[in-house]
Amino acid sequence: MTAEFPAPAPLGTAAPPRAANADGKAAISVNGLWKVFGPAEHKVIGTPLAGLSRDELREQHGSNIAVRDVSFDVRPGEVFVVMGLSGSGKSTLIRCLTRLIEPTAGQVLLDGEDIRTASASRLRELRRHRMSMVFQHFGLLPHRRVIDNVAFGLEVRGEDRKARRDRAAQLLGLVGLDGQADRYPDQLSGGMQQRVGLARALAVDPEVLFFDEPFSALDPLIRRDMQNEVIRLHHEVGKTMVFITHDLSEALKLGDHVAIMRNGAIVQVGRPEEIVGAPADDYVADFVQDVPKSYVLTLGWIKREVRETDALDGPEFDASTVIRHAVHAAAETSRPIRVVQDGKLVGMVDRTQILGAIAGFEPDAA
Repeated sequence: MTAEFPAPAPLGTAAPPRAANADGKAAISVNGLWKVFGPAEHKVIGTPLAGLSRDELREQHGSNIAVRDVSFDVRPGEVFVVMGLSGSGKSTLIRCLTRLIEPTAGQVLLDGEDIRTASASRLRELRRHRMSMVFQHFGLLPHRRVIDNVAFGLEVRGEDRKARRDRAAQLLGLVGLDGQADRYPDQLSGGMQQRVGLARALAVDPEVLFFDEPFSALDPLIRRDMQNEVIRLHHEVGKTMVFITHDLSEALKLGDHVAIMRNGAIVQVGRPEEIVGAPADDYVADFVQDVPKSYVLTLGWIKREVRETDALDGPEFDASTVIRHAVHAAAETSRPIRVVQDGKLVGMVDRTQILGAIAGFEPDAA
């Protein structure tokens, strides 16, 4: 398994996650989530059947475990990416989070409220006011103009025509579609249609945005532009985002945290640098083996302790700086780079460490 890395916009530039709500709660907390399809759906969990492989359960009981005991937290204001190959369960997972598919068991807490226990009317309210989805297939209404597509969620919510069109016009400007309000979807390119879908999702001012492989059908250059657009919008509007993708470079580019799925289960969750620098098993290591580490790992990841003999007049960079952004500074001096976090010196990085990361290995910094 390999991942292509065309000359991308700088990686690791997604907005930093906010630490927590005032009460310390995660924006989304998923606990022990299962989804089993088939006649054995309610006979698997807590029984020996749960230990069967997918193929064994399908052959013996005509059922399939699509999501297997998944747990994770999403911080307020971060981009949380779920990445996996086709059939890994990632799209089923995001549909369970919004109850487009009913989970078999587990909790999905939205700011502390379990949406699995929500009534039909309460679920409608949550979807209208607190969450929005952006799909791979844009789902635009072909007989409606762009501005009315963007305003559709507000119309469903019962807002008056002027208010919703004013809001839609504002969002069209935000996603770079000024001047397109009166066109129809079939008059737009694929990338522009996806921008309409993004504006529509933002129009209702949701707390959480869910993206289900929204760019996988787009041409590579348009896809890169849309990834950069998500990063820009995240900086501007600060929404909590859960993003599904099968593309590793996209996951590492967008995610504050990345979850890797396989056969319905999560095999690793971590920051991009943790996924690349410390893969949890051979499966994850196989995914990331061709990733240029200097595009993902940070100075904070490769730093060493400060020594008494260190010269402290070298360049200074924040610990979150991606390695390749410090290359020129390291090349211009023999002094080690000072690594700071919140204004405090937390370590040093030698030129050899920088060069080692570029070459794809970690030199011994001892």
